[in-house]
Amino acid sequence: MSELEKLLEGVDMEWKALGDISEIYGGLKGKSKEDFTDGNAKYVSYKNIFYNIEVDFDKLDDVKVASGESQYEVRYGDVLFTGSSEIAIEAGMSSAVTSNSDIKVFLNSFSFGLRFNSDIEILPEFSKYLFRSHFMRKAIAKTANGVTRFNVSKKSFKKLQIPIPPIKIQKEIVRILDTFTELTTELTTELTTELTARKKQYSYYREQLLTFEENEFESLGNLAENLDSKRKPIASGLRESGVIPYYGASGIVDYVKDYIFDGDYLLISEDGANLTARKTPIAFSIGGKNWVNNHAHVLKFDTYAERRFVEYYLNSIDLTPYISGAAQPKLNKRNLNSIKIPNPSIKEKQRIVNILDKFDTLTTSISEGLPKEIDLRKKQYEYYREKLLTFPKQVN
Repeated sequence: MSELEKLLEGVDMEWKALGDISEIYGGLKGKSKEDFTDGNAKYVSYKNIFYNIEVDFDKLDDVKVASGESQYEVRYGDVLFTGSSEIAIEAGMSSAVTSNSDIKVFLNSFSFGLRFNSDIEILPEFSKYLFRSHFMRKAIAKTANGVTRFNVSKKSFKKLQIPIPPIKIQKEIVRILDTFTELTTELTTELTTELTARKKQYSYYREQLLTFEENEFESLGNLAENLDSKRKPIASGLRESGVIPYYGASGIVDYVKDYIFDGDYLLISEDGANLTARKTPIAFSIGGKNWVNNHAHVLKFDTYAERRFVEYYLNSIDLTPYISGAAQPKLNKRNLNSIKIPNPSIKEKQRIVNILDKFDTLTTSISEGLPKEIDLRKKQYEYYREKLLTFPKQVN
């Protein structure tokens, strides 16, 4: 018998529609851009809700609210939701208000709030876990409609049914999940700290290994075969769906039926904000059958060591001198070919790549090393959370 089954033994579980047990209210109305500077109150933003399981009053921004202005104030016990998202499952992300505020707090206009009726016994601390559970996320996603952006339908949202276990059981579930959350957070913090240290160590050795004398450099155009002329962009509406990865400037953007390349290549971003922001690597290796559009350069090398060596080096240096355009950064073919790359012996490249590959696996691979361990901890937490929040449905 599971932990939840023991808790629920002999208990009649109530399920009620949100529209019958709560009030749904909107966010701030009639506000202009100027109202969000030097305000006299605080407001919960879209990001506050989306990224946090509970409202963090220390991270709220200011808003101007005039005396007597009719706006809903956020209260202890409310559950706040994002109204829309580009992904259906992320529309309606929730954040529970689990503490009182001494100041007035409002909700931004891109979100909506749910306030339970006074006769409904449901703990805010229980709500924060309930509405972030997978089964509730899926149920809310089904109320979202749209094509390019999904919006939660309030009418459908009100019909959603939620379980309302007795307060005693809610408290026990909260106690268990709070304890598990604390342990998971501690373990994740330890692993993240270690991962950060490993990344610093990796950066140090990468810098040491990729530092060469000026006379050891060669232009990239002389080290690789450029296959840009074979690229073929396909408009999204004309692509035939398949299993072949279709690459753009920063990675896979779609899967198509056919391919134009088959083998191991190094792709390098040709344009886009990431050339300067560098949130993701601008150089990345690919293998097998693939299709590449005109937003990524395609380079072919004779050996694995040569390709990976250039990949590591390009991702470690500042490419600003080679990038043109301000509004739309671009690394054109001519500038790409002119980038100076260290060119030690193939034996030395192999030695350096072997070392950096090990660090790369340890620090960045999701299938090996510390990132995998962190991911497993999170999945373990989610597994037990779902077990504790999966209640038997009423039999009518």
